Amino acid sequence: VQIQTSLALFQRIFEYLDLPIDITERENPVHLERVKGEVRLENVEFRYDGKGGPILDGIDIDVPAGSSLAVVGPTGAGKSTLGYLVPRLYDVTGGRVTLDGVDVRDLDFDTLARAIGVVSQETYLFHASVADNLRFAKPDATDEEIEQAARAAQIHEHIASLPDGYDTVVGERGHRFSGGEKQRLAIARTILRDPPVLILDEATSALDTRTEHAVQEAIDALSANRTTLTIAHRLSTIRDADQIVVLDSGQVAERGTHEELLEQDGRYAELVRRDARLDPAQGDAQLEPTS
Repeated sequence: VQIQTSLALFQRIFEYLDLPIDITERENPVHLERVKGEVRLENVEFRYDGKGGPILDGIDIDVPAGSSLAVVGPTGAGKSTLGYLVPRLYDVTGGRVTLDGVDVRDLDFDTLARAIGVVSQETYLFHASVADNLRFAKPDATDEEIEQAARAAQIHEHIASLPDGYDTVVGERGHRFSGGEKQRLAIARTILRDPPVLILDEATSALDTRTEHAVQEAIDALSANRTTLTIAHRLSTIRDADQIVVLDSGQVAERGTHEELLEQDGRYAELVRRDARLDPAQGDAQLEPTS
């Protein structure tokens, strides 16, 4: 049942991201019963359909288990693509991505589905009850576990206010819920699954300040004590990351902590200076460096 759930999860992720379902499991794949969560990208290259110029080129990044990495850069720099390589939503065309030292292409889908949680801006919800949407991540979850996950994701009170509570039907692709509510449902689902590795793709962009605060609290609860890779647009979400990588034209332009990058006085430092010039009421600078 768990393997079938993992395969179904991959199928639905591909559908909602409009990605071709051409990622296959190798014969006699490696199964990891326990995953620490160390992620490495080793000389990674990626080209769409294996053709054209590289979207990513020569990427080397080491994310120790339990640490946090934030990736920033202009639109088209390859940020989201980098994040999608870790759970094999795409496969590299050069180099390799490893999880606990094993090439992710050699791992079985069950290991990948259990080990890596993805929370993206385009949240995928199914035409089913709220409880069933959450239980999709853990079919044997108790009602108490579901409520605990929803509370941690700052969405329980909203669910409880619905006429049918957790039995309320979400609607196809979650059309009955706002963007922030759908993101918090997705976060609750990921909390329930409890993966050691978390990919957050622009999870707080395009939200109003109040909703972003609620979502950020949910993300903080989710990312505690697990390997977290954040594809970020807002400066406030990444200041405390263990390491920050600035991508430009598919390559690593800068890397370091928030303080180290300020000392380098490069692209990242300019983002921080621009952020400081904003009126506080306008919120954070968008992490989209200009050329």
